[in-house]
Amino acid sequence: MPIATEAIFGAVGVVLSTGKRNSMENPPEQEEAAWSYRGYHLKSSEFVTAMVHLFRAEIQRANVWRQRLDTTTNWAVIATGAALSIAFSQPNVHHGVIILNTLLITWFLFIEARRYRYYELWSYRIRLMETDFYAAMLVPPFQPSAEWAESLAESLLSPSFPISMWEAFGRRLRRNYLWMLVILGASWIGKNYLFPNPVTSLAEFVTRCAVGPISGQIVIGLGIAYYCFLVLVAVATLGMTEASGEILSRFGTGADHQFHGKPGPLAANSARPVPGHRRNQLLALIITDKPELVSARILTNLKRGVTAIEGKGMYTGHARSILLCALTVTEVHNLKAIIAREDPQAFVIVSPSLEILGRGFSPLDDQ
Repeated sequence: MPIATEAIFGAVGVVLSTGKRNSMENPPEQEEAAWSYRGYHLKSSEFVTAMVHLFRAEIQRANVWRQRLDTTTNWAVIATGAALSIAFSQPNVHHGVIILNTLLITWFLFIEARRYRYYELWSYRIRLMETDFYAAMLVPPFQPSAEWAESLAESLLSPSFPISMWEAFGRRLRRNYLWMLVILGASWIGKNYLFPNPVTSLAEFVTRCAVGPISGQIVIGLGIAYYCFLVLVAVATLGMTEASGEILSRFGTGADHQFHGKPGPLAANSARPVPGHRRNQLLALIITDKPELVSARILTNLKRGVTAIEGKGMYTGHARSILLCALTVTEVHNLKAIIAREDPQAFVIVSPSLEILGRGFSPLDDQ
């Protein structure tokens, strides 16, 4: 890394640091400012290097799954072209070839939707780093969201699909497959209407639509129901915007954006991403005989608030303190380690919370 670039990244590490400097009493003058987070002390150059390698790794993963998406689409295009060529090259070929190809294309769509969910997992991480790490470097008024490191860490520790199967299915349907299926439907109508000879009446067309023992009326009805279902899915999933990858903006639209170099209100420190992927939020109940030691360690190491309430063990009849602590999934391991160190006899309950509002979580005034 060139010296000038390393110096710039070093300065960025100071600006983006959410912790304090290395806790040495008399650090040498040449010691660089460090990113300090939960007791870890990294030089700014070390942190930036690690983030660069992580970004490159996630880009590689996303590219691999993007290629797999293109592969499935290519299968669908080739299968469609082959089926139509066979159906129209010979007048005696049954129109059932087009129906079978339609079912095959639908299966390809399902496979591609599943692959798209994996692609969005890697793309979600990339967008977090792009918007809250690199963009913060390039545009100083913007600062990282308070949740970006927590969200990225949770995605690394507990990977989960950021979008539902329905959203993925609807997106791939609207972008690629709906047009192929429309062509197949029109080709099926044209095949029955023109071959072997043009029909002379509606009754003759309905008769030609039959497939084996299944009458033409049933086949037409099933075809109409199938395409109505596709259109309904395509329209119903338009409002699903959990996807954060590709060209979708992470920030809100409207006057809060910067237009033509003029910063809006979002350029202040209160910049918040549009809610998309909700982080898992937990509530820990700690029954301990050493509430002061445990709570002091949580406040110091985890930087989380602790509330103590008095309780009574009904079996022993002894008074005990119950500590309540709201935290995220990335902090559970550290919480367990703290409690095990201070009070191995403590009783701990960690349960999921539907929603936690307030300082350190979702702002209460934005609800």
